[in-house]
Amino acid sequence: MLKILIFLLLINMCINDSSYAEIHFTHPDIVATQSCYRGQFESYESWMQMLKKMNQRKAKTPEALEKRMSRLQTLFSKSSFDNYKVSLECITFKYKVDGVFVDGYLIKPKNQENLPVLIYNRGGNGRYGAVVFGAMLNNLFPVAEQGFAIIGSQYRGAFDDDVKPGEYDEFGGADVDDVVKLMDFIPNIENVDVSRIGMYGSSRGGMQTFLALQHMPNVKAVASVMGASDLLKELENRAEMENVYKIRIPNYDTNKAAELEKRSVLKWADKLNKSVPILLQHGDKDKKVNVANAIWLDKVLTKLAHPHKLSIYKGEGHGWSSETKPLVIKELTDWFHEYL
Repeated sequence: MLKILIFLLLINMCINDSSYAEIHFTHPDIVATQSCYRGQFESYESWMQMLKKMNQRKAKTPEALEKRMSRLQTLFSKSSFDNYKVSLECITFKYKVDGVFVDGYLIKPKNQENLPVLIYNRGGNGRYGAVVFGAMLNNLFPVAEQGFAIIGSQYRGAFDDDVKPGEYDEFGGADVDDVVKLMDFIPNIENVDVSRIGMYGSSRGGMQTFLALQHMPNVKAVASVMGASDLLKELENRAEMENVYKIRIPNYDTNKAAELEKRSVLKWADKLNKSVPILLQHGDKDKKVNVANAIWLDKVLTKLAHPHKLSIYKGEGHGWSSETKPLVIKELTDWFHEYL
């Protein structure tokens, strides 16, 4: 593992051309900066060829493979890929937190100045839910396109093959430091306005957003998308999440209620800075994180007179339909344009 990190550091010291990193982004704790559009993601054709090879194993017939590829090409169109590659810069990087290397990414429009910055917190746990290229193109590129620089963390251990289940990612424990650390890098991003910083997260990322917010006074506005506000109560709706908690959360078996309360914004919403407005977006048919979480938090925030907005999208689950997604992104970007 140490040899790999030394190798990555040496590569980063030697690389200067734009084929590896389009954005000039340096900091003593950052190594291995590379373009997102590298290797198999350099062109739409090579990316689709990679996806085809991956799906050949799952598709039992040529017809089934063709259907799979047709769906993927609808979800990820060539025109959107080409347009984003022309209009957006995107890099990945590694950074050090608490002696551990963490993967991160940065996306921003080309040739624009004084950009507001959004810190994005992903959902999932471990490698599940990581922000791979397709997720960037589908979920983050449309937001960045509206005039935002987006920086985010994959959380510690996500892409480290040496990490065993339950190591590093504590589902809202020490990994929150991975989000907080991103604030140190924002002044090093070219053409951004460091006085306009927002933060949002999806699913588990909603929890992560509120946890990190307590340590990030420079954040001016936040949004929680399909996030849980009371993890203990939410177990009544999705009991299988306890399997994740047992693996990820330290001392869970002996201190279950206290550990979940630490991660439940509903229990300490009165500690949130009232100068930071909160947007809550949720689908009323969400089976992974019940919409009740957003409703509970809305009621508490209303009682506390904390500026916020609740938006419930009818018929939507844990993830947006193609018809609803543009509306959700518009509301989200309008929110941050208004408050940043």
